[in-house]
Amino acid sequence: MATPTLRQLEYLTTVVDTGSFTRAAEQLHVTQPALSHQIRALEGSLGGPLLERLPRSVRLTPMGRAVLPHARAALAEAERLHTAARRTSGLEEGELEVAVVYSVSLGILPPVLRDWHRRHPGVRIRLREYAHTDRLQEAMLAGRADLAIGPAPTGWEGPIRELGVEEFTIVLPAEDPLADRPTGTVELTELADRDWVHYAPDNGLADLLDQVCARAGFRPRAAIRAEQTSAAPLLAAAGLGPALVPANIVPAHFEGALLRPAPPILRTLTAYTRTRPDPLTVAFADLLASRARVDPADPAGPGRSAGFAPNGPGPSGAAPNA
Repeated sequence: MATPTLRQLEYLTTVVDTGSFTRAAEQLHVTQPALSHQIRALEGSLGGPLLERLPRSVRLTPMGRAVLPHARAALAEAERLHTAARRTSGLEEGELEVAVVYSVSLGILPPVLRDWHRRHPGVRIRLREYAHTDRLQEAMLAGRADLAIGPAPTGWEGPIRELGVEEFTIVLPAEDPLADRPTGTVELTELADRDWVHYAPDNGLADLLDQVCARAGFRPRAAIRAEQTSAAPLLAAAGLGPALVPANIVPAHFEGALLRPAPPILRTLTAYTRTRPDPLTVAFADLLASRARVDPADPAGPGRSAGFAPNGPGPSGAAPNA
């Protein structure tokens, strides 16, 4: 049985992405008969049909749905192979794909990217953002990024590097009766009767809020659900309800009130890869570990993490899937 070629896998993914043999042939700059021949050859090598032709589109068969993620991963690995071949030992050129959860791209990543650009202006960063850590881990498994940054992955077999523990804060309007509390803390049970600034169901922070409130003995009612994590503190400061957000995403000179939950709500952030990292990925991870301020209130600051290890620690305190 013949081994599928990268060209055949590219043809398959292009047909799926365009939804048409005709449009795929145009995009690939090949004739439609040549495209159809390669798809049939791929199906023959795999032992069954991958695509079902419909009057105006194509549909993946069950075998096609099983094969497609592996095809995408193989193409991504091949692209990274070519990119790695172009990288220099001095990190002067190349491209690094970094996958993150939303809150990381808002909080800890911007100063790291600024420093990286100053040090390695010829190395481009392609950022891929995901609302949920499950989607982040799936993207890494599918080969869509070189490095992922988020809560510790579940059952991960590749190298994991701990970046630090981030703390969550409760955001309230500045004029809220609890805002001037001398202790600067609030128990979640004190907010049980309020309507919350919640998150959209596919945002991992929705799971986190539900879980920590459940441990406190109540279910948070949603006054509004935010798709973007960055909107939550602004909506809370505007008086729509309390919000639970990572402290590191709150901008400087924020007009709302920030209170620490009692007990604290924490999670460990990590960087992880599928295989042994290449020098470019390691260099970025080193800078990330030294410059990322996971907890803005931590006087120890960044730079306390160790190097990549075969497996890393799980998240602390809060929900691992947020």
